[in-house]
Amino acid sequence: MNIPNHVAIILDGNGRWAKAKGLPRTAGHVQGAKTVEQICEDAYNMGINYLTIYAFSTENWTRPDSEVTTLMNLLRSYMKNSIKRAQKNNMCVRVIGDKSRLAEDLQASIAQLEQETRDNTGLHFQIAINYGGRDELRRAVTVLAEQVAAGTMKPEEIDEDKIAAWLDTAGLPDPDLLIRTSGEQRISNFLLWQTSYAELYFTPVLWPDFDKNELAKAVEAYQQRDRRYGLVKEES
Repeated sequence: MNIPNHVAIILDGNGRWAKAKGLPRTAGHVQGAKTVEQICEDAYNMGINYLTIYAFSTENWTRPDSEVTTLMNLLRSYMKNSIKRAQKNNMCVRVIGDKSRLAEDLQASIAQLEQETRDNTGLHFQIAINYGGRDELRRAVTVLAEQVAAGTMKPEEIDEDKIAAWLDTAGLPDPDLLIRTSGEQRISNFLLWQTSYAELYFTPVLWPDFDKNELAKAVEAYQQRDRRYGLVKEES
C-alpha cells in the first residue's frame, strides 16, 4: 500500500465541538488533546513515519486570555507526561515554532522532551507551537541575511537547500499529505514552504471526533491521487 511517509494535520473544530455539546471551549481543547495521543498511535500502526500537528499558531495569542491559558496548561501537562509515553512508544518528539515567547518552564520541558527522545526510532512527532509559516520564513531569511552581511555567504549562494536548512523542520522530509478537520479549506499559514507538493485533504469532521477510521479515509484519498510533482506522466 502507498502510505504517506509524512502527514501534517491542522487540528480544527475543538471550540465548535464543545459548543455543540453545550460545553465551554476549553472542554473541546481537552478532548482534542486526547485525540492527538490516540492519532499518534494510530498513525504509526498504519505505517506513517512522521506526523506534524498544528497545536498553537502565532495568531492564537489573540484569543481570550482564559482560552490561551488553558491551551498553555494543556501543553504543560502534555510535556510533563509525554517523556514516559514517548519512551514507552519509542517516539521521537520535536517542537517547531518560535519557542522564545513561551514561558521559561515550558521551554525547559520542551528541551528535556526533545533531548530524551531524540534517539527514538518510532514515530517522529512534531508539534507546532507558536508557529506561523511566514514567521518561520522570516526567521530563516534573517539568519541568511546576517551571514551575507558578515561576509560568510554570498547572495548568489542562497538556494532552496540553504533556506530549508534554517527552517524549523530542517532534517525532516516534507509532508506528503496535509489534513484539515472541521470543513475549513485553507492552510492557515501552516508549513507554507514544506507543503508545496503535499496532497490536501479536507474533512468536515471536528478534531475531537477524528479517529483511526477518519485517518484511514484520508490515506485512502491520498492513495487515489496522481503524485507527479508537476512532471508530465508518460502515457502507458
